[in-house]
Amino acid sequence: MSRPAGRLTRWWRWRSLRTRLTVIAATAIAASVFLAFQVASELLDWELRATAEDQLRADSRVLAANAELAGLAQLRLPPYPGSGRLVRVVLSDGSIRTPVGQPALPPVSEGAGRVAQGASADLMESGDSDDDGYFVYTLRVGGGAVQVARAADDSPINRFGLGMLLIGLLCVVCGALVGRAVARTGLAPIDRLTAAAVRVARTRDLDADIPDEGGGEIRQLIQSINDMLAALRDSRQAQRLLAEDAAHELKTPLTSLRLNIELLIRLDRRGTLDSALPSESRTRLLNDLGAQVVELSTLAAELTDLARGDVSDESTELLDLADVVGAAATQACSRVPDVEVALDVTSVWVRGRPAALQRAVLNLIDNAGKWSPADQPVQVRLRAQGASAVLEVDDAGPGIDAADVPRVFDRFYRADSARALPGSGLGLSIVQRVVDAHGGRVTVGRSPRGGALLRVDLPAVPIARLTAGDGTAVR
Repeated sequence: MSRPAGRLTRWWRWRSLRTRLTVIAATAIAASVFLAFQVASELLDWELRATAEDQLRADSRVLAANAELAGLAQLRLPPYPGSGRLVRVVLSDGSIRTPVGQPALPPVSEGAGRVAQGASADLMESGDSDDDGYFVYTLRVGGGAVQVARAADDSPINRFGLGMLLIGLLCVVCGALVGRAVARTGLAPIDRLTAAAVRVARTRDLDADIPDEGGGEIRQLIQSINDMLAALRDSRQAQRLLAEDAAHELKTPLTSLRLNIELLIRLDRRGTLDSALPSESRTRLLNDLGAQVVELSTLAAELTDLARGDVSDESTELLDLADVVGAAATQACSRVPDVEVALDVTSVWVRGRPAALQRAVLNLIDNAGKWSPADQPVQVRLRAQGASAVLEVDDAGPGIDAADVPRVFDRFYRADSARALPGSGLGLSIVQRVVDAHGGRVTVGRSPRGGALLRVDLPAVPIARLTAGDGTAVR
């Protein structure tokens, strides 16, 4: 791209939409006027030429009639009056006769000479150069020919062109003004929309919806922005609730941790640590501190997962959900050795993020492990049902009260019966978020053993599709 073209492109990109519409309107009108001028000029030139040729033919017939009566050599040629037609007699020997005082015509052409010698009946010629600016008509008469000529006159075309130029300039100016007015009127809703968006950005008032006005694309744009504002309001509200809930949940373990540490520091400074805290009490206190640190670490990890929402760098892949469930069960048993997990799984292929799915299954098993009696294992079942992969995790605990079922997946929600147990109230909320992100759903019910039954349904990949191959590597 040349430099002038590049500068023009940059200039165009930095212009406002209103300026662009004005320039486009003026350019379109200018192009239309130029095209109309070219067509009209050609038509006018053709019409003037046809009229001049018809007049020459009529004048030559009158002159030829007089020559038939008097003879070419004796034909009387009146002196040239100073304007009008030009005449010339061409004899068979090539000599010519012209009126007295008449301007010189171009030399007799070869074609006109053939007409005078009888080779053809007539000939129409035109010269467009500055020296030969004539229309010349040659008509055979007797032993020679008569010629009638008129000077080619471009003044009507020139006057017409000047008039079209003035009209074109006027049309371009008017078109630019009209385009500017139309652009201003048409973009007025956009201007108001921009002002409203700037006001929202300046005041950060997401509760003020932009008034719905106009129609068509403008209305759709306003509705889209209002939907975006509503989503931002929901996001800000969710962030506020997350911060408030996190502060509340962190307060209890931090307070307990601080009090225990302050107690140890105070006793150590007094030198009465060994006497005030026997070995058994000191061990119990340290265990409590360790448990509180673990609880804080778990809560921080769950808060991080929850705050990230659906944003994850982990790629989606085709995987066997049975492998994910087995890995989660192994991890759960290593974290809490007292929990027994009974697996009844079959191979079911799904498309998803392995780490996120494993975390969701681990949370389900951890939740069931808190309630399951020591002699009753947590049962985990996986099977294919229709087009879904169905995962069920149940325990033999007391179950979930009917009043707690609607809120069991809320963040930080803990039933009254669960407040004495370790946990943050985020586990099932993370499960629901992961399942929703994979296009599935999670429900809660009652286990045949009397405890809670949590069921996850995920879209499964058909076996036939796997055997045919879908271009994805199966690990």
